[in-house]
Amino acid sequence: MDASAPAAVASTASVGMVALWICAAYLVATLVMGILPGLRVSKSVAGYVAADRSMSFLVLYFVLGASVFSSFAFLGGPGWAYSRGTAALYILGYGAVGMVPFYFFGPRARRLGQRHGFVTQAELLSYRFQSPALSVLLAALSVIVFVPYLTIQMKGAGYILSTITEGRISPALGAGVTYAVVMIYVLFSGVLGVGWTNTFQGLFMMIIAWFLGLYLPNHLYGGVGEMFRQLQASDHAAKLVAPGLLPDGSPWAWAGFSSAVLVSAFGFSMWPHLFMKAYAAKSDRALRRTVVMYPTFQIFLVPILLIGFAGILAFPGVEPADTILPFVLTRTDLSPVLVGLVCAGTLAASMSSGDSILHSAASIGVRDGIAGIRRSPLPDGAEQLMIRVLVVVLSLVAYYYAVFSEASIVGLLLASYGGVAQIFPLMFAAFYWPRANGQGAMAGLLAGVGVNTFFLRLPELKPVADLHEGIYGLVVNVVVLVLVSLATPPQDEARVRDFVST
Repeated sequence: MDASAPAAVASTASVGMVALWICAAYLVATLVMGILPGLRVSKSVAGYVAADRSMSFLVLYFVLGASVFSSFAFLGGPGWAYSRGTAALYILGYGAVGMVPFYFFGPRARRLGQRHGFVTQAELLSYRFQSPALSVLLAALSVIVFVPYLTIQMKGAGYILSTITEGRISPALGAGVTYAVVMIYVLFSGVLGVGWTNTFQGLFMMIIAWFLGLYLPNHLYGGVGEMFRQLQASDHAAKLVAPGLLPDGSPWAWAGFSSAVLVSAFGFSMWPHLFMKAYAAKSDRALRRTVVMYPTFQIFLVPILLIGFAGILAFPGVEPADTILPFVLTRTDLSPVLVGLVCAGTLAASMSSGDSILHSAASIGVRDGIAGIRRSPLPDGAEQLMIRVLVVVLSLVAYYYAVFSEASIVGLLLASYGGVAQIFPLMFAAFYWPRANGQGAMAGLLAGVGVNTFFLRLPELKPVADLHEGIYGLVVNVVVLVLVSLATPPQDEARVRDFVST
């Protein structure tokens, strides 16, 4: 990194070592907290995957919040504010409205799960559309989009530990150690371990975010207002003009900004690891209260973005931009203990999403993928064993991409959202359009994912270059779903009524 920095009270080496020991203590505490719930949950697949449907409002709030705000928030958010300015505000835009569909979908899914034993998203949709093939397709899509999302979390953990130790710990080693801890408690405790650790990590993240987001602008500029006044008067004033900049420094068009918000909002509550938490809820009331309170998590993102803006003038030239937060930490006069706590908070952001993603991806891969192509059901013990094996396999695959991929953290997330957003039309049709059938659902999903992937790989062919590829996928998805459903026989009336009237 070729950025200059003001002198710190303590050397970066000593700060890094103290911070590293605090991070190590945090990892041990998280490991213990993640393992303990495994001692009280039932040993069934329902216990491992859905916590015996016992999660209260408080645990659900932090599971849903902490599992979405991740390395992308603590590293990607400041990285975008630092390099692209107000473009980072798209995060607040979609986060404020992304959970609205879950207010309607979630309680219905919870009741149907209780009635029919569903614990995954694909089980619900394949039952509604009477299509085992749809279950396998959704499992494949879920696992595919989960890999880059899990890669994001591992990259974040590697960045933080490597930066605070001035490279003495490589990103590969940092990611490996952190996610070994995650893998152990996910293997042992399942979703209840994820819930307990997410509650602890979510509280920790909120405290750290507000402290740092207010401290840095005040320390470097004399206040938040003064920071923006100096930015406005500098050569970086374009970063304060909405909707921000593209990676090459040119203005980001409103079409690109708004379509990124729209695709992310459609995909937000469709993430399988988030949707599955509906089955773990104790009651409809607990689930709805969680959704209503969920936008308050956006408040925690405001100081996170201020961190990125604070680095623009004080620390120019930091590459990659996603490392701006740990870079700033080692160049200011924060005490080593506070640096360590902030770094631990960043690890919490990574782990609180990574554990949920890992658990859900493995559960979906086995219950909806492997079990979906078998003619006979898997025994409970064999199913749990296969889920645990897949936890290890997916960890290794994501780790490979975390070490060798050069993609930005937010870029990876946006690419994933285009695919997962294609589930939204199916979920809406399942609950609200009785005429939708399995042929239409399968054709619409395949068409939407195909178009999204095509334009993701060949963006120069998009009719409107600035629009997110997921928008094209969603339009084609809906059109094909409607046309094919109307051209083919309707579903069994009793099964449709079970969903539409729930």
